[in-house]
Amino acid sequence: MKPEGFTPAPRQGVSASRVRAGAGPWGHVLAFLQARFPQAPDWPERLQAGEVLDAHGAPLAAHSPCPPGCLIWYWRRPPPEARVPFEVEVLHRCERLLVVDKPPFLAVAPAGRHLQETVLLRLQQRFDLPELTPLHRLDRDTAGVLAFCIQAQHRTVYQALWRERRVQKGYEAIAPWSEALNGPLIARHRLVEPVGEGFHQMQVQAGEPNCETRIERLHEVNSATVPGAQAGQRLALYRLNPITGRKHQLRAQMAALGLPIVNDRIYPVLQPDGPDDYTRPLQLLARRLAFTDPLDGREWCFESRRRLGLSSSLT
Repeated sequence: MKPEGFTPAPRQGVSASRVRAGAGPWGHVLAFLQARFPQAPDWPERLQAGEVLDAHGAPLAAHSPCPPGCLIWYWRRPPPEARVPFEVEVLHRCERLLVVDKPPFLAVAPAGRHLQETVLLRLQQRFDLPELTPLHRLDRDTAGVLAFCIQAQHRTVYQALWRERRVQKGYEAIAPWSEALNGPLIARHRLVEPVGEGFHQMQVQAGEPNCETRIERLHEVNSATVPGAQAGQRLALYRLNPITGRKHQLRAQMAALGLPIVNDRIYPVLQPDGPDDYTRPLQLLARRLAFTDPLDGREWCFESRRRLGLSSSLT
């Protein structure tokens, strides 16, 4: 029997929810659930499938007693999600680490509307790795190198690498050409997330900078080779090396410099929510990830095999 106060593990990207039975003439669990959630007609099916648990994690039957105050765990059944038509490529796997090349449009982990179509869930199912945990985050729109820890016992020591800024991160982006950027630039801004419900852009505000990125213009890019680019627009490939790790840091800083990344639906102007256009991926790629393994001292360096431009939406 599991101890009182435990929380069931997520299923198919959905965290467990709980409800406590109130006072009432509940002869059994099914009667309570049908009265409490009349909009859900499938409680008999869920109970039969073992998807409803008591406070200790034991499956409840339809006619299990339901005294007032008893705790019941269950999992919501979210609407089906359209499959993102790109695959996750494995770059490296050992006993502790799994490193992949993430495609655009695929969320890293379950959140918001994206619960099942995530890199995490795909990998957990593909390799039967229930303890798999992302060591860092990439925006859903961003492609490139993404590292996971396979075993929970090693999670903390690897996550400390990111927290203590001991990871070298290199990105590439396609954005408007800048005549002024003839050499590397260290961009420093203060990014603040507005308070309130809903999705928000990070805002650049006056004050002490809290994010820093090294930006270097590499070479000119033909706009005809970049999906979503304006015809004849002068573009460049940039190398971005974030020193800090704020939400949307690279996207917000490039927009603040007047160099919004091609196909960015958030910066500088937040676009209305709508279906994904897989032919116009964000031209931002997590190219490189390097660090010293805290457990055995090995030097790791992982590089994406993806390319920005026409190929970025096809791989």
